[in-house]
Amino acid sequence: MKIFLLGGTKDSINIIQYVKDNYDAYILTTTTTEYGAKLAREGGSDDTIARPLLKDEIIQIITENGFDILIDATHPFASHITQTSSSIAQELNLPYIRFERPTTDLSNIETSHIHYVTSFDEAGNLIENEFANGNVLHFAGANTMEDVLKHVSVDRFYPRILKVASSIEKCEKLGVDPDHIIAMKGAASLEENIALIEKYDASVMITKESGEVGGVIEKIQAADERNVAVIMIQRPKIDGLNKNDIVSNLKNAETGI
Repeated sequence: MKIFLLGGTKDSINIIQYVKDNYDAYILTTTTTEYGAKLAREGGSDDTIARPLLKDEIIQIITENGFDILIDATHPFASHITQTSSSIAQELNLPYIRFERPTTDLSNIETSHIHYVTSFDEAGNLIENEFANGNVLHFAGANTMEDVLKHVSVDRFYPRILKVASSIEKCEKLGVDPDHIIAMKGAASLEENIALIEKYDASVMITKESGEVGGVIEKIQAADERNVAVIMIQRPKIDGLNKNDIVSNLKNAETGI
């Protein structure tokens, strides 16, 4: 069995390891960064591609190499690639699985300090109008900074990013002071988040609703303990995706493999 896996998340590494433990399968994992590809290789992927791929390129790779199934384990906010992968599977009549981590269960979490928005532009506008004082911790990745900085002064902006060259370059391009850049790998613990809030004198935190794997609960709890507002970007709705193709745990994915 040959699996074409759209990866780049911790979920995708778990899928690689699960498939390798339970099936005789060849896995090609595509990611947008070399860091993501490195993690995939360490997880057991047979081969990797470490750059964004166009739709035609994906189709060509799948058809020329005879892949049996397409698994999309990209980030919940990577709506464009999910739409693209779903349409590719339909065009090629190829079995398709969209692995989507569950939404965060906040039933036992204090949520009064959370403000929900649907975009980073909306987040920046909210900060501009309602949180004019204090610094802003941006816990949502390097690719989402620009829309926030249309509204928020770079002088009070502290982004937590992956410690990779492309993310550092994005910060430099947007004029973020090197002393403001928080370069880390992996989800932060509750204690680490509290320490960052205190170190940078933050009054607002921006995060995605990326699920427990993304450390959302630890961010919310830290913000609550230090009386910091959380601006939560809600997951995008993905048009054209068959809900029967979506799974949220590896056991459910077995029916499609």
